[in-house]
Amino acid sequence: MKISVKVPATTANLGPGFDCLGLALPIYNTITIEETVLPGTGIEINVLSDDSIKDDLIMEHIPMDENSIIYKAVELLYNSIGQTPSELKITVQSQIPVARGLGSSASVIVGGLIAANELLGHPADEVALLSIATEVEGHPDNITPAIVGGLVLTSLEDDGRVIYKKLDWPDEWNITVCIPDYELPTDISRSVLPKNVPLEDAIFNAKRMGMFVQAVNTKDAELMKLALQDKLHQPYRMKLVPGLENIIDNLKHEENVLGCVLSGAGPAIIIISQKNDLEKIKNIVKNTWEEMNVKVNIMTLPVEKQGAQIINHE
Repeated sequence: MKISVKVPATTANLGPGFDCLGLALPIYNTITIEETVLPGTGIEINVLSDDSIKDDLIMEHIPMDENSIIYKAVELLYNSIGQTPSELKITVQSQIPVARGLGSSASVIVGGLIAANELLGHPADEVALLSIATEVEGHPDNITPAIVGGLVLTSLEDDGRVIYKKLDWPDEWNITVCIPDYELPTDISRSVLPKNVPLEDAIFNAKRMGMFVQAVNTKDAELMKLALQDKLHQPYRMKLVPGLENIIDNLKHEENVLGCVLSGAGPAIIIISQKNDLEKIKNIVKNTWEEMNVKVNIMTLPVEKQGAQIINHE
């Protein structure tokens, strides 16, 4: 049997929602799992990178053996029903840039898990899939929108369950994704975060999260401008993303820009704006980074409202 699953990219945090807000985007990885008939062949993992990405380091981020996060996810699912995976060929067709803050690791975890679940006859429901995938990834902010699509407020509970609530992103607001041509591995980006934060910073983010939810629900652009601020992660990560501070400064006088935030752990950034002056916004980002000899790929994308989908079942 052969199963292919298409999984969207995701952007997490969105300013104040550290480790709890995520949104799916229409860039995709496709993960295929095939049962091989030759006994003793073990696990074979291949990665095929889209030429348009030109990402030379993708092989470094997805190990080709049992250390792969894809294999770990598949193994956890098999173990949950008392089995061990064997004789599987796993292929990743990659379009999501790695180590840019766009959920590449979440996509392969989710794709491998859903494909394996299909092979096994659906022993895991959505609750179990969310839990297993989050156990491998470590946090649910990318995992949840990769599985269910859309804009999602999500939480990993103490008992291992992942709970979530989908919010409707206003069609009036653009999402412009700016991907620089350098990597920032998540472990490095997390290493600069403090173990404790000042109480006033926690209160600041709590207020901004409330504003964010209300702004989305009421399509309140002025409130969203206040909501897209953060004191828990972006100030600490700013030094790891050369040019980000300059881009934020250069955009803050643009009336139609609601905010500029790191995408996940970075270095990609997300600009949220009302539906006009897109070329001006893109030029500001491009010119700011070009002054620092950084090339950037800029795309204005809709929200991907569907999560992972099975696209082939043979």
